[in-house]
Amino acid sequence: MHLGAEVGMMGGWGELALAFGVFLASHGVPVQPPVKRRLIAALGPGGYLVAYGALSVAVLAWLIVAAGRTPHVPVLPWAAWQAWVPNLAMPAVCLLIAFGTAAPNPLSFGGARNDRFDPARPGIAGLTRHPLPWALALWAAAHALANPDLAHLLMFGGFAGFAILGTRIIDRRNRRLLGVAEWQRLAASTSNLPLAALVAGRWRPRRGPAPARLIIAVALWAMLVLSHAPVIGVSPVPTHC
Repeated sequence: MHLGAEVGMMGGWGELALAFGVFLASHGVPVQPPVKRRLIAALGPGGYLVAYGALSVAVLAWLIVAAGRTPHVPVLPWAAWQAWVPNLAMPAVCLLIAFGTAAPNPLSFGGARNDRFDPARPGIAGLTRHPLPWALALWAAAHALANPDLAHLLMFGGFAGFAILGTRIIDRRNRRLLGVAEWQRLAASTSNLPLAALVAGRWRPRRGPAPARLIIAVALWAMLVLSHAPVIGVSPVPTHC
């Protein structure tokens, strides 16, 4: 291998490692209670959510681009059906995001108006008390299956692991901050694992989904489909089966 190729390979993997480190820091540091309090005091609750979301999207875009610049190293065989997996998963991801953002939920991040949270009628938290981390995990797992090369498996697998581990970390932190008794009271009709509270009979939906949130989910899904090829460079719709 020529020296230039070796430098390019190291640069690609080095950029991926750096981008992933920044991704972890950008998600871990701003949600720490002391840091979050300072940021909310400076930006306001809405400004904090906007800034946090913009930072997350920017770092995520960099990470995806960095993964695309690494040498292609196949790890698992690929079949055309795998390209359909993200298309089947993304509607559920968009629903979790639309219903999990700015809904009363003191048990995870992304909630708003948490003083209105009713433990007997937890809404999306009854499906899972961590809708946004599980949306990230589902998105990542689906895209890992569709892109089974080393760089993308590391990236998407890291996303999924980070998201699932994050749900446990959030639960631990909230038990400590709220106290075990209060946390158990708030979480009684919820579950970390999606649908587990429904299967166990601890939660039943009391009303149909809010139309406005359904519209947001559809709009988000359409935006992602339409922007995928211009931004990522690959059409999300498979051209062959």
